[in-house]
Amino acid sequence: MPELIPAPAIVPVPGGKVIEEYVGHASSGDDAVSIAHMLAPAGWDEPFQQPEFDEFTVVLDGSLDVEHDDGVTHVRAGQAVITRAHERIRYTTKEGARYLAVCLPAFHGNHVHRDDDDEYDRDPVE
Repeated sequence: MPELIPAPAIVPVPGGKVIEEYVGHASSGDDAVSIAHMLAPAGWDEPFQQPEFDEFTVVLDGSLDVEHDDGVTHVRAGQAVITRAHERIRYTTKEGARYLAVCLPAFHGNHVHRDDDDEYDRDPVE
């Protein structure tokens, strides 16, 4: 039987970014995949991380920069980027961005492994 998700779970993060998770650990209890709508304000950034999941990101509006060991990948509206599990990456945006993120397995705060995990790496479900 189909399972309706009536509204996303809002996953708290510092810096003004809004994560609206429609499917995943926080919203539906699914640990296999997460699907989230992200709103990152101009000037937003987060610490470097080495997540335990692959992340597939589609930028809908604005642009997103992904810093990695080989430099920076600029992702504009209408483009996508894939980051693989255990890569050291950092997301930032100068102008702001609205994007969709799909994580396999599902995003879980305890599986992100950010450099500054005191402020970020808390699982809102636990």
